Amino acid sequence: MATPTPNDPTGWASLGHRLDQARNYDDVFTVVRESVRRVLGRERVGLGLGLSELPAQVGAYWQVTGNIIVLNERLIRVLDATEPQAQRTAFLYVVILHEYLHSLGFLDERRDREVVSRVATQALGEDHAAAVLARGDLWEIFPQLRGAGTGDGQRVKIVRGFDSESTNRYIR
Repeated sequence: MATPTPNDPTGWASLGHRLDQARNYDDVFTVVRESVRRVLGRERVGLGLGLSELPAQVGAYWQVTGNIIVLNERLIRVLDATEPQAQRTAFLYVVILHEYLHSLGFLDERRDREVVSRVATQALGEDHAAAVLARGDLWEIFPQLRGAGTGDGQRVKIVRGFDSESTNRYIR
């Protein structure tokens, strides 16, 4: 059996299509995890997702040794109001991928950003919207995020049904 290549529509390229069809956070995360599995040969299961009002310069965070990625809900609301679905999904892919890599041990921010770019480009193709975003600065690409306001992150809303691929056997 041949190893799929990024130009093979039955293999790697299908990840870009799957991301384009994503309807929720779980769909995006499923593509993130498969991208990392294919490019780096690593994965982690059992992560949760939360939404919180964070400072505008923070896209998301993962606490070292934790099991929850927390997304900045303010940024998501701004993008929902200003960007088409494809750009919003690409943004979520890049931010979730960044935090997922932290959970796999890529703790250095600079190195993590390099790996985000490599994974997105190799898994989705260099022209996919998420790969283009991964190679850039999200706050330069989406300057409207700078005015998203600030929050203190005191409340985290847990997203139900996240990482269902690995948790559906024991969390219902």
